[in-house]
Amino acid sequence: MLSDPTGRKILRERPRITSSSLDLPRLRSLPPNTVGGTYVAWLDREGVTPDTRAAVRYVDDEECAYVIQRYRESHDFYHALTGLPVVREGEVALKAFEFANTLLPMTGLSVFAVATLKPKEKRRFWEIYGPWAVRNGLRSEEVINVYWENELETDVEALRERLGIEAPPDLRDIRKKERAERKREKEAMARASAAAGTPVAAQG
Repeated sequence: MLSDPTGRKILRERPRITSSSLDLPRLRSLPPNTVGGTYVAWLDREGVTPDTRAAVRYVDDEECAYVIQRYRESHDFYHALTGLPVVREGEVALKAFEFANTLLPMTGLSVFAVATLKPKEKRRFWEIYGPWAVRNGLRSEEVINVYWENELETDVEALRERLGIEAPPDLRDIRKKERAERKREKEAMARASAAAGTPVAAQG
């Protein structure tokens, strides 16, 4: 951050990202294609607020503590910028991106959570979201140096282009289609079972 003009400004001014400092009602009035509009729409869709980030503890250096706090509070902007949801699969993908971009050790450790994903989710991570995270994290500008408060009215696509970040495939949409497909398969099996005259357990 010290090597970047905007990063130095953030360290000097030390802004905080909270529901009061951002004025969420005003953000909801912004066009949906703006950074602020995209961010607040993501918050509302995921049911989270900027105030859910825990305060930094056990870091004695005041400036280092602020950097970690800033990283935590900026995390939801990274979600909004990429469109990744807060489900475990989305979090692992975003942590992989953050590690490739920032090299913060704690983000790298979080990627090991890929081991807890379901088989289909793991396959999707290794085939789609892992490669996307590494490619975009390494080539894009360091997102810790984005002064989000000054970008709220910026067109979100313009910011992605400036930073060098491509939006990944819509994970929420993929998961929705998978659930719909599973439902159709179950209904088809039930119809086939009924047509074959499979006995139904007696009621009562």
